[in-house]
Amino acid sequence: MAPPPLARPEAAPVAEALQSAFIQVAEQVRPAVVNIGTLHLAKARRPFPAPGPHTEDPVFRDLFEQFFGSRQGPRGEFRQPSLGSGVIIDKRGFILTNFHVVKGGDEVIVKLSSNREFRGRTVGTDPKTDLAVVKIQPEAELTVARLGDSERLRVGEWAIAIGNPFGLDQTVTVGVISATGRSEVGIATYENFIQTDASINPGNSGGPLLNLKGEVIGINTAIVATGQGIGFAIPINMVKRVAGQLVEKGKVVRGWLGVAVQPVSPELSQSLGASGTRGAIVASVYPGSPAADAGLQQGDLILAFGGTRVEDYHHLQRLVAETEVGKTVTVQLLRKKKALDVQVKVGETPAEGTAKAR
Repeated sequence: MAPPPLARPEAAPVAEALQSAFIQVAEQVRPAVVNIGTLHLAKARRPFPAPGPHTEDPVFRDLFEQFFGSRQGPRGEFRQPSLGSGVIIDKRGFILTNFHVVKGGDEVIVKLSSNREFRGRTVGTDPKTDLAVVKIQPEAELTVARLGDSERLRVGEWAIAIGNPFGLDQTVTVGVISATGRSEVGIATYENFIQTDASINPGNSGGPLLNLKGEVIGINTAIVATGQGIGFAIPINMVKRVAGQLVEKGKVVRGWLGVAVQPVSPELSQSLGASGTRGAIVASVYPGSPAADAGLQQGDLILAFGGTRVEDYHHLQRLVAETEVGKTVTVQLLRKKKALDVQVKVGETPAEGTAKAR
């Protein structure tokens, strides 16, 4: 049997350069990645047992803390550690993470890569994108991660995830960008996920997804429990818009059109005189909404919003949400096989509990 062919001489420098890039990104960004847990104040379902011989048994204490949380600090405080990860985005102590990581906690415990711990406060949350911003008061200058541009991502690019999976601090995994623009994942209201096969496990949530430049291109959010190598991250351009409002206002204000929409089937497309299944069909118009005031009707096929071509109803939902409240935009549509341009003044999305509409 002939020996296997030797590697090309030029392949070694390429491999070494790639390896160096991974090492450089890890060394550069790991100090900006934090471990996040929560503190519950006097809300534990069961009190910690009174001191006694049984509570001194390490096996008993480990078992109790596994199921009911550990008691640390003043009486009545119960801590749930290692819920997820976060990434420092500002030297003033602002940290990005997922909403589901801090949900339900009265206070947030942030552990830096140096093992220093801080009690933080949640500046603002946005369940509709599963994002949150936490603030700590740093004692010294913090390492801050650089934010990239997720609009420039290409499928096949290298992707590096850093986080605290299963409580294992500062874990680095490597993969590629498997897809972009994933929706209908069932995680959040506004979905435009980056899919990657860089390992994202429980505890990675809220940590950064990076490119080879060491720039944050996404916030790791979820895995597909039944799939191998399928993880999702919120694109950093969406994160920037949400985080900016959370820091400034403590909440996110979104544009509102006031319609319920549905996908375009081939049959509906043909009946409307359209070509293909691009766009979004108006299923209903909410009374008193911006859409109603502008004269939009049930059955209209929206093809463009504010000069941007609408790919599907999820895309329209994001376009409307990201539009400044009070801005007048042109909506291009088909109505009974006729093309129309309608001017709509975008309103503010109603609070939860009221009409849910785009």
